[in-house]
Amino acid sequence: MQISLTYQEKSALESRHKKCSDKRECDRIKAILLSNEGWSTTMISQALRKHQTSIIRHLNDYASHQKTTSDNGGSDSYFNDAQTELVIEHLSEITYFHMHEIRDYIKSVFDVEYSISGLQKWLHCNGFSYKQFKGVPHKYDQEKQDTFVEKYNELKAVVASDEPILFMDAIHPTQATKVSCGWIKTGVDKPIETTGSRTRLNIVGAIRLGHLQDAITKQYATVNGIDY
Repeated sequence: MQISLTYQEKSALESRHKKCSDKRECDRIKAILLSNEGWSTTMISQALRKHQTSIIRHLNDYASHQKTTSDNGGSDSYFNDAQTELVIEHLSEITYFHMHEIRDYIKSVFDVEYSISGLQKWLHCNGFSYKQFKGVPHKYDQEKQDTFVEKYNELKAVVASDEPILFMDAIHPTQATKVSCGWIKTGVDKPIETTGSRTRLNIVGAIRLGHLQDAITKQYATVNGIDY
């Protein structure tokens, strides 16, 4: 059999494939997409290294029920559309550090119990991933950032082509031992010698975008608004 997809259906499947971490579901989606592109079940089974009967079953599942997930490892989703939107909205506002906390929240609010593997699959399929926060400066102000960008663009529009625009700032590298982590036997403290002083340098630098190799630097005893 051959699957026929609309442009929207194909785009949705390709997007789902990119977000999905379940290899079995990825194989199902690839089989559907390849069938839509004219591949025979024999060719698809060879490409995916699966038995031809499995490929036929995958295609029949999609043709009959729009199914792309495996029956193993939990249901595709225990939520209806409205519940799914509520959970996505909640997780977008509140960040949990452990998956069991999300599972407890779902259990208490919706009386739905996910396995860890099933919940992980649901999170990936709905656009969530486990990653670090993005650090921003303590005094970050979006309004001031937007004002700076606006003035910078205005300056670029009027400055002569041979007149450079420099970005300047100071850095203060410190020579000191940085104590980090390593695999050490439990109950044992492993000492590391630290430096006797904290030698600090004060360096002011300036760069011109597009000419980073021509950076200008100068060292100062102290740095304040008057020094540069």
